[in-house]
Amino acid sequence: MNIVTELFVVTFKIIWSFVLAGAKWFIPPREKSVEGQVCVITGAGSGLGRLFAQEFARRRATLVLWDITRESNEETAEIVREIYREMKPSAGSSDSVQELPLFQLKVYTYVCDVSKRESVYSTAEKVRKEVGNIDLLINNAGVVSGRHLLECPDELIERTMMVNCHAHFWTAKAFLPKMLELNHGHIVTVASSLGLFTTAGVEDYCASKFGAIGFHESLSHELKAADKDGIKMTLVCPFLVDTGMFSGCKIRKEMAPLFPPLKPEYCVKQAMRAILTDQPMICTPRVMYMVTFMKTVLPFDAIVCMYRFIGADKCMYPFLAQCKESTNNNESKTGL
Repeated sequence: MNIVTELFVVTFKIIWSFVLAGAKWFIPPREKSVEGQVCVITGAGSGLGRLFAQEFARRRATLVLWDITRESNEETAEIVREIYREMKPSAGSSDSVQELPLFQLKVYTYVCDVSKRESVYSTAEKVRKEVGNIDLLINNAGVVSGRHLLECPDELIERTMMVNCHAHFWTAKAFLPKMLELNHGHIVTVASSLGLFTTAGVEDYCASKFGAIGFHESLSHELKAADKDGIKMTLVCPFLVDTGMFSGCKIRKEMAPLFPPLKPEYCVKQAMRAILTDQPMICTPRVMYMVTFMKTVLPFDAIVCMYRFIGADKCMYPFLAQCKESTNNNESKTGL
């Protein structure tokens, strides 16, 4: 095929992809079944990780929960077990996946510090021996230092990068080989809108999320280049979620009703819809798509003006001041 003919073919495919994307607004795609599939969730002990565990449990998946804190991880596991106990056998299914008896639904818990690759690799080996191959990997674990750059200890910067970005490399290297062998699996990257555009005062967090998104997109292209269409990738980029991670963050009061913090339950339900329909990317709320697009076309000075008008330029400062006050109070108590 010569280059002119190929150009016409490519143009047609691009237009057709727009048509298919538009059709999904009118004919929502069917959600796939994850019943009986093994799902690993990092950072499962609280926040979005716990909610993801509950959603996958309701869909009869086998849960493998990772968290650095044993107690909170076990609390999530108990919530999942309660969901399993209350679950009734479904009344027939047209899906090709055979329904699992309720007594076969299990939840496994592992203490793992995802910032340490040795911990990730050893825990992944335990999962393979005790549970088997995994089908879904939800890279959800995340931290924030809550310090201005020049006030942030190097160790906290390194930890933010390790947990929010480098851990995705370690988990992928641990579980991707088997997915490639079977041409089956689904990797979910829980990133942030702050990985698409930035604000002042959270340089380490933004850098880590930009890195996670870059890793995710590059890996997506690598899988396409290898014709591994059976392995799906979903990127989740929510706006600020009301989990307490960025407690105190504020924008201009007149604009606040237009950009409220997301309810965690809403965020996870939107993410689940994207995962179960193999959607490559989901931004919540939808206005985040427009903000990201504007960043790519507007001059930097125009973006600064817009940030100042909305109050987004210093929106993290109350959060940072709150973190600093909390740290000072803890140091005072330690001194006493």
